[in-house]
Amino acid sequence: MTTTDKKIRKNQRSVKTSADKRSDEKWILRLYVAGQTPKCRTAFSNLKNICEEQLKGKYQIEVIDLLVNPRLAREHQILAVPTLVRKLPVPVRKIIGDLSNTERILIGLDLKSNI
Repeated sequence: MTTTDKKIRKNQRSVKTSADKRSDEKWILRLYVAGQTPKCRTAFSNLKNICEEQLKGKYQIEVIDLLVNPRLAREHQILAVPTLVRKLPVPVRKIIGDLSNTERILIGLDLKSNI
């Protein structure tokens, strides 16, 4: 086996698809809400369903109520609620709304390609 062949094999083993990377990573998601409004409850329910289908056992959801701690809205640059923030894996991504459009959420979280 030539040196070039060895390098190619090594590179093939080290390359992972986005699906492979996703299966190895812990996802940290923050859902910013303002109390227990119907829209916020719907967003949490939709998020939980998406996570159970796509990230079973590999996610953590943190719900942050901005009525309890309003200064976090400014610190975390939250302009509307509900807002979902993907903290990990990087890069950080934000999605605003009740998360009812599953296709849009999957693309927004980079769980599905928009091709």
